[in-house]
Amino acid sequence: MELTEPVTGGPCWAELGTSDLEGAKRFYTRLFGWRPETDDRQEAGGYTVAHLDDAAVAALAPLFQQSQSVAWTVSFAVTDAEATLRRVLAEGGSVILGPMDVFDVGRFAVAADPGGAVFQLWQPESFPGAGRFNAPGTLGWVELLTRAPRPSAGFYGAVFGWSTDLDQRYPRWSIGGARFGGMVTMDEKFPHEVPAHWLPYFAVADVDDTALTATRAGGTVLMEPASLPDAGPRIAVLRDPQGAVFGVYRAADSAA
Repeated sequence: MELTEPVTGGPCWAELGTSDLEGAKRFYTRLFGWRPETDDRQEAGGYTVAHLDDAAVAALAPLFQQSQSVAWTVSFAVTDAEATLRRVLAEGGSVILGPMDVFDVGRFAVAADPGGAVFQLWQPESFPGAGRFNAPGTLGWVELLTRAPRPSAGFYGAVFGWSTDLDQRYPRWSIGGARFGGMVTMDEKFPHEVPAHWLPYFAVADVDDTALTATRAGGTVLMEPASLPDAGPRIAVLRDPQGAVFGVYRAADSAA
């Protein structure tokens, strides 16, 4: 993506909710070289921040309620979580959780768009979000998979001020002229039970090697490594051993 640091309205963080925190730590450390650090405060509930060198790049956390699915969730930076949630509701979305304070680092909320895709809001205080984008092992693209592309474009435009071009074969999201993600229309190839969702893509040095490493570590390749048409990036879609789905793309390619 064309963002190099978190900006208001843009993606700032990716967080995994998992049924096996220790297993997830082992899997993603092997896959991306992450160094996970678990907050040992009881009230943190096992929240674990993954680092590359000194940069915080993502989080892993236990499931906090029975209804929560094992999944990656994308967070978007906002200046006022309450005001943003009011816009979410006004545009036909829903509020799932919060807003709530997270120690002294920021305010957090979970919402869903009208199509049901879940996302998070992050109002930063001492923690702005990921310390690195687009490098191997870090977040580099976010993709909305939805059955309602036109209403989705209107919703996110109103809530976050995003722009997108629905006339393109693969519409891309941008904010302030910087592209950071795309949108896929879920057609009959997607099983009915698969909900609309946000899919994070992490940059890697070698997509094929990463896919092989994922399978050896107990994961699954859902979409085999492929180079997209028109000089697009080489990508793959993977599933971790607990069932969370995510994408990877070759860092040397432009994900935008």
